Amino acid sequence: MIYGGIDVAKYRHEVCLVNDTGDVVLQMYIDNNQSGMDKLLQTLERLSIEPDGVKFCLEATGHYWLPIYCHLSELGFQLHVINPIQSDALRNLYVRKTKTDRKDALLLADLLRLGRAPETKLPSETILKLQNLSRLRFELVRQVAGLKNRVLGILDRIFPEYHGCFSDVFIRTSRELLKSYPEPEDLVKVDLSELSAFLKEHSRGRFGEERAKKIQSLAKSTFGITLALDAFSLQLRLLVEQIEFIEEQIKVLEEAINEVMEELRPSKDTPYRHVIETIPGIGPVLAAAIIGEIGDISRFPNARALVAYAGLDASVKASGLFEGTRNRMSKRGSPVLRNSLWLAAVSARRSNPELKAYYELKRSQGKHSSVATGAVARRLVHLIFSLWKNNRAYDPDYQWSPPGDNV
Repeated sequence: MIYGGIDVAKYRHEVCLVNDTGDVVLQMYIDNNQSGMDKLLQTLERLSIEPDGVKFCLEATGHYWLPIYCHLSELGFQLHVINPIQSDALRNLYVRKTKTDRKDALLLADLLRLGRAPETKLPSETILKLQNLSRLRFELVRQVAGLKNRVLGILDRIFPEYHGCFSDVFIRTSRELLKSYPEPEDLVKVDLSELSAFLKEHSRGRFGEERAKKIQSLAKSTFGITLALDAFSLQLRLLVEQIEFIEEQIKVLEEAINEVMEELRPSKDTPYRHVIETIPGIGPVLAAAIIGEIGDISRFPNARALVAYAGLDASVKASGLFEGTRNRMSKRGSPVLRNSLWLAAVSARRSNPELKAYYELKRSQGKHSSVATGAVARRLVHLIFSLWKNNRAYDPDYQWSPPGDNV
C-alpha cells in the first residue's frame, strides 16, 4: 500500500508518497487547478499506482481542500481529512521544530501510514448547503453587531443622551431618525410638529408629540462634542444604512436555509424537518447551523466526543500532585457550532423546563451565570446526541440518560 500526504494551499499543493516502511516514493507539487490534477494522475499512472493501491491524507485547511478532495473522491481514491489541530500536535513530537510544505506532506503521509488518520466522508449536498449558508449568516450577524457598536460609539461622542430617546437605539423609528437627523442640532432646528409627524409615521402611531418634545429637550442640552460633526453624522447615516442592507441579506439567507431544511423532512406527514427542531430552545435557524456543523452524527462515538468537537469541554490542567480547579472551556472546536449551542442553551434555560431546572440548580450552587449556561449547553449536546442517534422527537418524559452533575 502507498500512503500519500497532500499539504493543501491556495495556489499549489505539495504531494508526498511513502511505502509501508516509510520510505519516500515521490515528492512533487501540483497546481490547484485541473492541469495540476492531471499531472498527479499521470504521475500515479507512470508509477503503476491504481486508486485502490494508495490512500491520501490532507488537512482541512480553510476551504482549499474541498476541490481536490471532490476530484480524487470521484475517481475512487480513499481519502482521509484531519483537523489541523491534530497534525500540529503530531508535529510537536519531532525534535526539530521546522515547518515546510514538503515536511508537512511527509507528516500527513506518515500519519496515515501509522493508522492515525480516520477515513472521512464528504457531507451530503444538503448538509454542505446548510453548513455554508449558516456560516455566512453567522458572519453577517457578527458584522451587524460590530456595526451597531460603531454606531453606539459615535452617539456616545456626539449625542450621549440619545440612549434615553428610545428603549432600543436600533428600532425602526430610531434608525429613520438617525438617517434623517444625524446631528443633535438637526433635531433642535426641526419644527416640533414636523418631528412629531415624522415619529408618528415611522412608528405607526406609537410615538408622537410627547416623544418629539423629549428628543428635542435632550438634543438642546446634549453634552456631546461639536468637533467634526459633519464627518460623524455622515458615518452615522452610512453605518445605519449598512446595517439595514446586511440585515436584508440575513433575511434572504434565512429563507434559503428554511428551503434547504425542507429537504430533511422525513415525509410530508412528519411535523418536523429534523428531530432536534423538536427540542424547546432550538429554532429553525439554530437547528440548521447545528445540523450543518455536525453533519453525520455517526462520526461521534458518544456525546462527550460531540461536546469536545463543539469546544464546550473543559481544558483540564493537572500534573503530578497538582490539579487545576479553575478549568475553562477549551473553545477548540467549531465556533459556529459552539455559538449556536450557546444561543440554544440561553433560550432553553428559559423555555425548556428540564434545562431551566438544571440551570437554576447550578446557580443555587454558586455558579456564575455563564458557567451555568455552559453546563446547560453541554447537557443540551447530550440531549441532541441521544435524540439524533435514536431518531426520535423530543419528549419531556423520555429517559435520555443525561450526564452527571460534573458537566
